[in-house]
Amino acid sequence: MGLFNFNFTEEIAIDLGTANTIITYNDKIVVDQPSIVALDRKTDKLIAIGDAAQKMQGREHEGVRTVRPLHDGVIADFYAAEQMIRGMIGMIDQRRRLFTPSLKMVVCIPSGSTEVEIRAVRDSSEHAGGRDVYMIFEPMAAAIGIGLDVEAPEGNMIVDIGGGTTEIAVISLGGIVTNKSIRNAGDDLTQDIVDYMGLAHNVKVGERTAELIKINVGSALPELEDGPEPYIVHGPNKMTSLPLEIPVTYQEVASCLDKTLKKIEQSIMTALDATPPELYADIVKNGIYLAGGGALLRGLDKRLSDRINIPFHIADDPLRAVARGTGVALKNVDKYKFLMR
Repeated sequence: MGLFNFNFTEEIAIDLGTANTIITYNDKIVVDQPSIVALDRKTDKLIAIGDAAQKMQGREHEGVRTVRPLHDGVIADFYAAEQMIRGMIGMIDQRRRLFTPSLKMVVCIPSGSTEVEIRAVRDSSEHAGGRDVYMIFEPMAAAIGIGLDVEAPEGNMIVDIGGGTTEIAVISLGGIVTNKSIRNAGDDLTQDIVDYMGLAHNVKVGERTAELIKINVGSALPELEDGPEPYIVHGPNKMTSLPLEIPVTYQEVASCLDKTLKKIEQSIMTALDATPPELYADIVKNGIYLAGGGALLRGLDKRLSDRINIPFHIADDPLRAVARGTGVALKNVDKYKFLMR
C-alpha cells in the first residue's frame, strides 16, 4: 500500500428545492436551508445564503438583492444557483476543506424537467465542484424516502407537494409509469394568502408573513377537530398606510386556499385516470402517499381521502422524504437503473 493511495471522492446527495435545499452526507442531513441567496447588486458577490439570506428578504436596501434561484422547481437564475450550491456544499464541514475532493453527487429534480432544465442542473452542479453527477426524479426519491420498495412489481402513488411544483407519480418496477408535474404548489398557496389579505382585510403582507400565516393557521378544511388559534398579523392599511392588527382564522385561510387545492385534486384525478387498471387496484389497496411541505397543511389528507375515495397517508417527516430518498439512491448508484447521468 503506497502512502498516497487515498481516494478523496466524497459523496453527497442534494435535494434541490424551490423553497429549501437539503444536503445529505455520510447518511446524515448536514445542511437544511432555505433556497435563497443575497447578492451584492453591483458586483454580484455572494453576501449570504440560506437562513441568513432569508432574514434579509423583503428588507433589502439598494445595494443588496435577494434571489431564489429556483422557480417552479427549475433553475431560473443560473449564476445564483451555482453560488448557492457551492456555498451550501461549503457549509458541510469547514474543517475538512483543506483539499478539494472530487465530489460524487446525486441531485434530485422535478419529474417534468425538460432536457434544457436537466442540463442546467447538471452544469450548476459541475461548476460547484461535482465530478460525477447523477440525477433522480423527485417522486422516485420521495418513494424511496418513504420506505417503499420501488423495484417491486406493485403500483404506488406519490403526491409530493413542494414549493414550486406538485409531483404526482405512479411507480412500479423501478420506473415511473404515469407522472404529472404541475406548477401549483406551496408558493401558490402563499400567494393566495397575500392576495386574500389585500382583498379581505385591506392589508399589505409580504411573502414571508404569508408563509407564517400558512404555517400557523393554514388549513385544507373549513372545519378541523382542534383547529389552531387565530394568528395575529401586523401590516399597513393599503389605503391609509396606518398600522393594522388583524386576527386571521384557519377557516378564512381554508376558503382562500380552496382554488389552488382544487387544481391539485384535479391533477391527482387525471393521473389516476391515466393509470393502468392493475396498478390502479394496487393504489386503492395501498393508499396514496403525501410528501413535501404541502403534506403538512392541516386536514389535507382527510380532504383528499374524502374527495377521491382512496386513503391518503402522510409520510414520516414529509419535508425530508425526498432528501432521505436521494441519500439512499446515492448508496445504490450501481444498483438503481433509473438514475440519470
